[in-house]
Amino acid sequence: MASSDVARQLYYQPDIGMRGPLTPPADNHDAGKQNCRSLFLSGHVGFDSLPDQLVNKSIHQGFCFNILSIGETGIGKSTLIDTLFNTSFDDRVSTHFQPNVRLKAETYELHESNVRLKLTIVNTVGFGDQINKDDSYQPIVDYIDAQFEAYLQEELKIKRSLYNYHDTRIHVCLYFISPTGHSLKTLDLLTMKNLDSKVNIIPVIAKADTISKSELQKFKIKIMSELVSNGVQIYQFPTDDESIAKINATMNGHLPFAVVGSTEEIKIGNKAVKARQYPWGIVQVENENHCDFVKLREMLICTNMEDLREQTHMRHYELYRRCKLEEMGFRDTGPENKPVSLQETYEAKRHEFLGELERKQEEMRQMFVQRVKEKEALLKEAERELQMKFEHLKRLHQEERMKVEEKRKLLEDEIIAFNKRKAASDILQGRPLPPTPTTGLKKDKDRKNSGFM
Repeated sequence: MASSDVARQLYYQPDIGMRGPLTPPADNHDAGKQNCRSLFLSGHVGFDSLPDQLVNKSIHQGFCFNILSIGETGIGKSTLIDTLFNTSFDDRVSTHFQPNVRLKAETYELHESNVRLKLTIVNTVGFGDQINKDDSYQPIVDYIDAQFEAYLQEELKIKRSLYNYHDTRIHVCLYFISPTGHSLKTLDLLTMKNLDSKVNIIPVIAKADTISKSELQKFKIKIMSELVSNGVQIYQFPTDDESIAKINATMNGHLPFAVVGSTEEIKIGNKAVKARQYPWGIVQVENENHCDFVKLREMLICTNMEDLREQTHMRHYELYRRCKLEEMGFRDTGPENKPVSLQETYEAKRHEFLGELERKQEEMRQMFVQRVKEKEALLKEAERELQMKFEHLKRLHQEERMKVEEKRKLLEDEIIAFNKRKAASDILQGRPLPPTPTTGLKKDKDRKNSGFM
């Protein structure tokens, strides 16, 4: 019996050190449907260090995280970001006189312990400041799609460098809601509806210390009800991991987070805390009885940052990539529901393109021939009109010539009659008759004829 047959009929039992019969495995098609058998090692092998290897590699490579903050000017976006990362990003104050919405991205490299984080903060400048707010969300959509397109183009390159590629895809969108206490604005609903399939949206109520706790709770319920009724999909903290399922499920019930941001430190007792001081009291940023800032920071940075990155790649980017490739004509299956390779799709698109190119060339040739015929017809028509004008002018010339000839004859007759009257007058007065100027008249007539010709 061959050694491969023996291997298929025997298996090793490490707990008793014996060999026994083993049912031959099924075909490859059925093998995936069977559960794998768990074995316990009798000694140390070493692959339990795989998590450590991944951690070391990730720490050496570093991490990147991109935040998009959307909200009206002066609502506290920059202050909250500074408070979240406990630093000052030196963001310039924006005015309310921007003609349109534009996005400003700034990248920073943060260090905490031995972990490096490349943080990109994208701020919407002038959002909600225009009188006409119909297309205020369009620059944001275009920016997110542009980052997806840049990553897709890097993936489609022959020589890719995704290892050191600076990923600028937006991982989370912090949407700042004005603390009106009533309901969401139309601009908020329209913007989030156009962004929910492209980015992970976490709604936050900015400057939550401006409304009371009872009003704040009603406002949260109203916001979530409007989001559900309008079909807006916001980011839900994952509950599939048992270690964080309970806390994430609890935090999903606190959405949207009511936050207060401040970089000012105030001494309370013997401890300096970040807070905002008012004439009526102090609002502590990191006090969960005052606001949800700690909940937001824990969920955003400490617990679910990696899930936000994965959701961006596996859900939003894959949706963009699929739609983009389908627009280009790529399909996984053919008309008969059979798998289609990339080469087959490329050849089909190439033949389709060449056929379309030939068709357009033939159309252009036919159009050129038609244009030439039209030009020839126009030239013939213009030539015919010129011939008619020439004949008309020639006829007018003949008529004018005849009129001039008649006038000349009349003038000669008048001259002859005048000379006769003059001769008769000289005879009556007894003067000798002057010689008849026949020769002069003849010369004058010849001169006039030559000048007319």
